[in-house]
Amino acid sequence: MQQITVEKRILLSPPHMSGNELKYINEAFKQNWIAPLGPNVDAFENEIADYVGVKGAVALNSGTAAIHLALIQLGVKEGDLVFCSSLTFVASANPILYQGAEPVFIDSEPETWNMSPAALKQAFEEAEAADKLPKAVIIVNLYGQPARMDELVSICQDYKVPIIEDAAESLGALYKGKPSGTFGDFGVYSFNGNKIITTSGGGMLISNNTVALKQACFLATQAKDSAPYYQHSEVGYNYRMSNISAGIGRGQLEVLQERVRTRRFIYQTYQAELADIPAIAFMPELTQTYATRWLTAFTIDEQAADITVTKLLQFLESKNIEARHVWKPLHMQPLFQKYKCYSHYKEMNIAEHLFKTGICLPSGSNMTMVEQMRVIKYIRNLLLGAG
Repeated sequence: MQQITVEKRILLSPPHMSGNELKYINEAFKQNWIAPLGPNVDAFENEIADYVGVKGAVALNSGTAAIHLALIQLGVKEGDLVFCSSLTFVASANPILYQGAEPVFIDSEPETWNMSPAALKQAFEEAEAADKLPKAVIIVNLYGQPARMDELVSICQDYKVPIIEDAAESLGALYKGKPSGTFGDFGVYSFNGNKIITTSGGGMLISNNTVALKQACFLATQAKDSAPYYQHSEVGYNYRMSNISAGIGRGQLEVLQERVRTRRFIYQTYQAELADIPAIAFMPELTQTYATRWLTAFTIDEQAADITVTKLLQFLESKNIEARHVWKPLHMQPLFQKYKCYSHYKEMNIAEHLFKTGICLPSGSNMTMVEQMRVIKYIRNLLLGAG
């Protein structure tokens, strides 16, 4: 009987340990700091704050928790409006619903795939005319690519509305030399298992507003009042990162720049090896920015290629390669369909177009060159008619 050989699976973006993590984990075990909080949490917060150049940080169990606490600190409550990027993961907007507020989605623009200044401006103009400005704007840096922060910040400042910068995928990116995540009133990072660096699961809230961070930390630890017993005067949350997880994060942070360089090299390799396929257009990188290229993404001209994104994904899956659609825009999700979305063009929604034509390729920093060339080979075979 002939034996069928299955090639090793190539994952989209698996965790990549450096070995440094064990030092901090072992220290925690030796000191018996296994319970939540501890020296690693304090140190990780300080190291992240120092790395990006802000006054403070709060380590949390997810980036979602960080967005939620930021909304609370900005006073977002039931009935308020919050503007949010549409082309992103659901975690960017779910906390708006936690607060009973109403999301308003903002389309992408072609040059960054991120929030469109034109669409944001239109949304503000209509909100002002209705005498109901948003309480906050959540700007997402998609796949590690910084948004047009100069234009977006300027618009928000004109209307005196604070910004939460969802930099979940862009820790290590730069916009005109300034670290991603530091442009808003609050910044958010994610350390989920698939991110550039991971704590297994976790997130970080950063800000120069240390008073607000202190209050966020209070809420994240079940809002325990200062008393000799457990007393609670307001609703709190179990949102803090554990000391063990923070130890993993400290070891990961030490190799962050190396991880970003590797992912950028992976992107550059894909781009170079697929450059002769005119139906492919890679996610652009804005001038004067340094993207992390957390995931390499491109769009396909389905008519020119005579193939759909779905067919390409199915083909790669048949070769044991994990690739995915670009995020389905939030305004298209059943959860959010009743909420308004402002498009970049009157006749076309960019986020919808990117979802229909976009694909994310395996981009993990521990992917070997042999594995990447395997992905490239199968893409070329299918798109050029050799397979």
